[in-house]
Amino acid sequence: MTALPSVSDLPHVGSELLSEILDPARTALVLVDVQVDFVSPDGVIGQAGVDLRPAHIAMAQMARLREALKQKSGTICFLKVVTRDETDTDALKNLYAWRGKPGQHAICRADEAGSDYYQLVPEDGDLDIAKVLFDGFHGTELDAELKARGIDTVLMAGVTTDCCVDQTARSAFHHNFNVVVVSDACAAYEEILHVGALMALEKNCALLADTQTVLDTLEG
Repeated sequence: MTALPSVSDLPHVGSELLSEILDPARTALVLVDVQVDFVSPDGVIGQAGVDLRPAHIAMAQMARLREALKQKSGTICFLKVVTRDETDTDALKNLYAWRGKPGQHAICRADEAGSDYYQLVPEDGDLDIAKVLFDGFHGTELDAELKARGIDTVLMAGVTTDCCVDQTARSAFHHNFNVVVVSDACAAYEEILHVGALMALEKNCALLADTQTVLDTLEG
């Protein structure tokens, strides 16, 4: 069996190329699902005993990216999943029932604190987009809001790399945005899923960059 590479082994772009891609006026930092149920010790995932340290490390990088892009008058977009019984799809309910875990999909409920943002919260001028499943573009105004601002490039960060970051990044590509996934500003609950998702995204629809390279590019 081939050993799992580390994130640093994956192809990452440097500032020279990024400087051609990242015009702050046309770039949005998309922060995915930094919510209580996903990243807080008091949320559903934390209460299940999952190690949240990778998510918190990624959140620190998200904060650095947000500050740097704001300094350059770039667009900051928060995505959050907000679920309700009436918007849970039959396919979602079926999937969890077939796995023998009915009800596990009931996370980030609209009337519960678990759906709130955690530590990183939208500020005046930031986009704040609610979604019902994994893809931030599906059934939302995200595409229209970004294009109305002249955005052609998205920096993807958030949780989890293998789920909502992955599906939103792929959808961004399909909506004709340039996609740069900031590898150390994303996290999954298992390293194999984090690395695997980055490998698949880099192969198919996105560039990978690390936070420091993005910051250096914006400063340059």
